[in-house]
Amino acid sequence: MQYFMAIDAGTGSGRAVLFDQSGAEIGSVGQEWWHASDPRYPGSMDFDTEGNWEILARCCREVIAKTGIDPKNIKAVSATAMREAFVLHDESGAEIWACANVDARSDAQVRTLKQDYPDLEADIYTRSGQTYALGAIPRLIWLRTHMPDVLERARALTMLSDWILYRLSGELTSEPSNAGTTGLIGLQDRAPLNDALATVGLPTGLLPRGVSTGDVVGQVHQAASDATGLAAGTLVIAGGGDCQTGALGLGIVHEGDCAVLGGTFWQQVVNVPTTLTDPTMNLRINPHVVPDLNQAEAISFFTGAVMRWFRDSFGQGKNYTQLEADSMSVPAGAHGIIPVFSDVMRYGEWFHAAPSLLNLSLDPQASGPAAIFRALQENAAIVAHRNLQAVFELSGKRPERIIFAGGASKSAHWSQILADVTGLTVATPKVKEATAQGCAIAAATGASQFSSLAEGGMAWSQIEHEFTPNTDLRALYDDAGERWAKAYALQRDLVLEGITTSMWQAPGT
Repeated sequence: MQYFMAIDAGTGSGRAVLFDQSGAEIGSVGQEWWHASDPRYPGSMDFDTEGNWEILARCCREVIAKTGIDPKNIKAVSATAMREAFVLHDESGAEIWACANVDARSDAQVRTLKQDYPDLEADIYTRSGQTYALGAIPRLIWLRTHMPDVLERARALTMLSDWILYRLSGELTSEPSNAGTTGLIGLQDRAPLNDALATVGLPTGLLPRGVSTGDVVGQVHQAASDATGLAAGTLVIAGGGDCQTGALGLGIVHEGDCAVLGGTFWQQVVNVPTTLTDPTMNLRINPHVVPDLNQAEAISFFTGAVMRWFRDSFGQGKNYTQLEADSMSVPAGAHGIIPVFSDVMRYGEWFHAAPSLLNLSLDPQASGPAAIFRALQENAAIVAHRNLQAVFELSGKRPERIIFAGGASKSAHWSQILADVTGLTVATPKVKEATAQGCAIAAATGASQFSSLAEGGMAWSQIEHEFTPNTDLRALYDDAGERWAKAYALQRDLVLEGITTSMWQAPGT
């Protein structure tokens, strides 16, 4: 029996997952992590390459020990990671600076860019599908201002998934599904936009040699073998961004296919042609790991983190399963409670209201932990529904079903709520951790088990349950969505007036 390892550097945790050649998950080890802010720089979110590599390496060792698999039987390893986050390397390959995905320290740089180059962001968006919101250009300009020595020494920029492969093999590479989220990769040809860097006086050629998901990057070297427990010589295969590898793991490999990935962030994606762009700049467009496809994407911010915050702060020591069990007796609509956390996707003007819970009562049954927990689950579905509607309108296609994956999809109750809110059948996969499975499909493809990524995605994806929408609840949830939208607009105004503080806002907004 051959096995494949997926290493996943997510926003909220790092993990290592082993799959066998049939696509069955054999074992998983993960550890939660947080990304510290540098107190000198508001909005910053650093990525600790040394500490987090130790976590990932330990996860690899422990999953091998836990499963009892001979490392020599692990045919290949690949990596997937949160997107937008990147690492800078010096001439020797050493890491000299790194940031996590929603680092927002470059507020002043975005404002200056918009003033000095009024048409540049729209041009970059048309070609790359990305705005300045989480892009690399403002962050690199920030470095030029605040840490010029770092930028002067930088010779390569890798995404976290590529960085993991570098740690394993010593090879610096750039894979477009993740690198595309920097705004430095073209959607149609997947080539670097060096002219955009040159326009603002930044060094070109920072992206190392290009590879595609499923390509062989190299082999595990001895130092990485000692750290991870993987056998030296194990094939190292190009992976990709977490959302796109997750879609691959779900079999989302054809135009029009749709998925919701429910993790720390909730991502709503639809596969679209490489020629599609959004004239409103509300949605982002990313390269898919599957050749000749892109993905129109909307993101709900901190959905999983909000649930964790509620559990830890108000859950009275109960775990998610217990909190959800309590909430099942709460009627649909959750007594009118209006959670205010993530907004719908507004990529061109991306900020969120201050975290709030509105329309609470003093009745402990109507506004106690059970009711609020259900309200949070319903709100996640409402925001996802409104985001998906925007993607459907842009693409001109409405799917027959949504594939729902990630940690949230482990809840049958939440899956049913998503079906009821969207009015679409919701299917959940047998393997809930689709991102890791998609990464393992990349590893298996690179090891010649599959002739293409699409073949692997279709072969390994299996639907376990389907949830049919309760049409009797559609009007109730449509009304709840309208009330939420009106309330949220007012909460956004409070942020703009300086009365409350945004949960998160993109630089320059």
